[in-house]
Amino acid sequence: MRSAILLGLATVTLFTGACTNKRKPLLEGPPTPIEQGLVNLNAAPGDVELTELPAMQADLVGKAGSDTVYFGTDEYALDDQSKATLAAQAKWMLANPIVRASIEGHADERGTREYNMALGERRANAARDYLLSQGVPAARLLVTSWGKERPVAVGSDENAWAQNRRAVTVVVR
Repeated sequence: MRSAILLGLATVTLFTGACTNKRKPLLEGPPTPIEQGLVNLNAAPGDVELTELPAMQADLVGKAGSDTVYFGTDEYALDDQSKATLAAQAKWMLANPIVRASIEGHADERGTREYNMALGERRANAARDYLLSQGVPAARLLVTSWGKERPVAVGSDENAWAQNRRAVTVVVR
């Protein structure tokens, strides 16, 4: 009887020990974007999921001098200072071929929402077109307009408006 009990305990120990061993995956490698939580499975078709890269953004600003170019009232033409900033950004992007950028156009609070969305898009496109002229591949550049929806400066004066009339290069994955 005693040997039957010992045999039963040995069988249970062997069985439970075998069940607690984790199986190795068939394919080992880095986690997929879904496993990393980088893919939104609830996103609608056509939505673009962007992940900002703060360390790379800081490197862009440090090496290019700025991630932002500014515009005059109701304007989307680049001045010489903006072209110099974008040329430095392009140089940085060409030296970092794995990154993409979202070029985000903004407007000040004056004007209708529709007008400012269109103006923000023209500003972002002007910045993107200059980056393209400097050799940055189009596939690495996205354009977004925020219009007057995301002001960087709050206020209803020329100082605030001037800071909000801009295009920002945001480094994304």
